Amino acid sequence: MADIQTYQMLIDGVWVDASDGGAFDSVNPATGQVWSRVPEATEEDVDRAVRSAHEAFLKGPWATMTPTERGKHLRRLAELLADRSEDLGRTETIDTGKMLKETKWQAKYIAEFFQFYAGCADKISGETLPIDKPDLFVFTKREPLGVVAAVVPWNSQLFLVAVKIGPALAAGNTVVLKASEHASAAMLEFGKLIEEAGFPPGVVNIVTGHGDPCGRALTGHKLVSRISFTGGPGAARHVLENSKKNFAEVSLELGGKSPFIVFDDANIESAVNASIAGIFGATGQSCVAGSRLYLHEDIADEFLERMVAQAREIRIGDPLLDETQMGPLCTVGQRDTIERELAFAQEEGAEILTGGKRPEGMEGLFFEPTILACPRQDLKIVDTELFGPVLCAQRFKTEEEALALANDTEHGLAAGIFTRDSARSLRMSSAVRAGIVWVNTYRVVSPIAEFGGIKGSGYGRESGFQAMYDYTRPKTVWMNTSDEPMANPFVMR
Repeated sequence: MADIQTYQMLIDGVWVDASDGGAFDSVNPATGQVWSRVPEATEEDVDRAVRSAHEAFLKGPWATMTPTERGKHLRRLAELLADRSEDLGRTETIDTGKMLKETKWQAKYIAEFFQFYAGCADKISGETLPIDKPDLFVFTKREPLGVVAAVVPWNSQLFLVAVKIGPALAAGNTVVLKASEHASAAMLEFGKLIEEAGFPPGVVNIVTGHGDPCGRALTGHKLVSRISFTGGPGAARHVLENSKKNFAEVSLELGGKSPFIVFDDANIESAVNASIAGIFGATGQSCVAGSRLYLHEDIADEFLERMVAQAREIRIGDPLLDETQMGPLCTVGQRDTIERELAFAQEEGAEILTGGKRPEGMEGLFFEPTILACPRQDLKIVDTELFGPVLCAQRFKTEEEALALANDTEHGLAAGIFTRDSARSLRMSSAVRAGIVWVNTYRVVSPIAEFGGIKGSGYGRESGFQAMYDYTRPKTVWMNTSDEPMANPFVMR
């Protein structure tokens, strides 16, 4: 067995083990072998991390820095990320099974997010108010909230860290980041860059562990002012329950079951390629995966024929190799869920057009790209997020039917619409109940654009300049400009 990498947590600028010595193993999903060991944070560890962040917010150098100085730290972090993207990507790939081509590209691209927020740091402003009373000058200013608890899942973790702590730090907050128990290594490697970028101790802390006690202690801590959570709805309910203890502001991004709608006038080649990327990219382990495919009946046969042919040519294998196109799933639980739900879907009348099983002769958590023809909308699998390479395909006749099918879901994160009719694209993008709508493209992000969901996909928005305001609160200041004494409050005039 290869040497096992041992990691520590970052608390108050120091790399530490869990206070009780607890740790857990992380498995490389491509090989099934343990490759690293990570601390299992105790409540005491979490308390120490939050208190160090609180101290840094109130009294440390971070508290007295100008916004421009904070921006310089973020800019330095961005430069380091761009330089170390290959190493960060490799660590994330070994830990999660995601393609190295994607992880190293994403690590480099998120440098742009930190550059963006570095530039935003000194752009937050208040306003003067035309108040309805004489001799009073009234203005607002925006102030940071305090300690932010950022809870990040294993998939797209570096990206999600950027859109959470980028605006939080730029606005003057401090952060305790909880890495996923399924894959913590990339977050801890990222912590080394935080150190190297010169952030003062306590400004960014990184703890590792499971939902209980680590996540529970963090999201319920009395000194936490804001919780930014990305994950599943079950864990989100616990987060909301925990936030009753501290009345922290909460934002939730809870994944989705996104509709991908293709009309009969669409560019079929473009739509097929986008659908392949939308469901089989990242092995389908994306919260915006276009996992519900709705095809106009006139082009459905041709579309599925092309897509099935392409899906069967996808090269599955070692995610570290350039020639590989799809890697493994991250956890055994995902694979078990997919297999169980596919079996039930077939009992309900669904037909597997391609895939549907583990590839023969391969170790690790691999699963074939799968396309499922679903005869009805009420099949359980149609609105169950599988977080894997499984596509549910259905047909529609009219625009009204496509819209009804797309909106018939508990989720509301993303949607894709393929049509050459600009009027239809505007109608549909307005009527689809989702926080993000892509027209004739899919899975595109930018630091400039907000994203987030509605309904069962959560609430709140991340990325974009508006996120800066979500990590601040307004303070209203009233100034009496008159030299006259205030009137006797018991004499009414």
